[in-house]
Amino acid sequence: MDIFFETIALTITALLPIMNPFSTAPLFVSLTASFDRKRQRQQALLACFYAFCILAVFLVLGKTIVDFFGISVPGIRVAGGLIISFVGFRMLFPPPPLAGADLAGAPQQDVAFTPIAMPSLAGPGSIAVVLSSAAHIQSIRPNDWPMIYLAVMTGIAVTLVISFVVLRAASSMVRILGPGGIDAMTRIFGFLLICIGIQFWLTGISDFFGIAPAKAAMGMA
Repeated sequence: MDIFFETIALTITALLPIMNPFSTAPLFVSLTASFDRKRQRQQALLACFYAFCILAVFLVLGKTIVDFFGISVPGIRVAGGLIISFVGFRMLFPPPPLAGADLAGAPQQDVAFTPIAMPSLAGPGSIAVVLSSAAHIQSIRPNDWPMIYLAVMTGIAVTLVISFVVLRAASSMVRILGPGGIDAMTRIFGFLLICIGIQFWLTGISDFFGIAPAKAAMGMA
């Protein structure tokens, strides 16, 4: 059973810094500022559930999915960068409210799947970690791979429970910042999301063409 708990610990250690729910928390606060506490909790719970399902599918079927569709990890990075950049532009340049629109009665957008679960929590980095784990599980422990898969699943679940706690705690910032503070933070993090998305593009493109960051930097100098 030692390998079971070691695998759980290794999964959490590898996944938590990449998933980094603390960096997702301000985005969650910005997108759910107009939600009541019950809906904020629901969105946080759904986001973590969706992220778990995404990572679990890539753990079990990741190699099959990637091979069938001819998808590479750099391709996943570029796609995630596109999504993140699009969300960032919408946050930095929000559309003007419609004249005479009843904002109180307007339907609230669901943000649990996109962009919170994917690509924020279950983003390209998290998927890459899961794909790498799946690729090595059977080769490292050929006789114990079902138990190792279960341990990795448990590690993913524990990591997302931590993420849920962080997102729920972050929602209390809405009452502290107020409408003006939320609007300012939304625009700031919109700009940061655009930067993150562009960096995902560059990383994915450089990985695809096999360009080492150091060599690329030397070439630009």
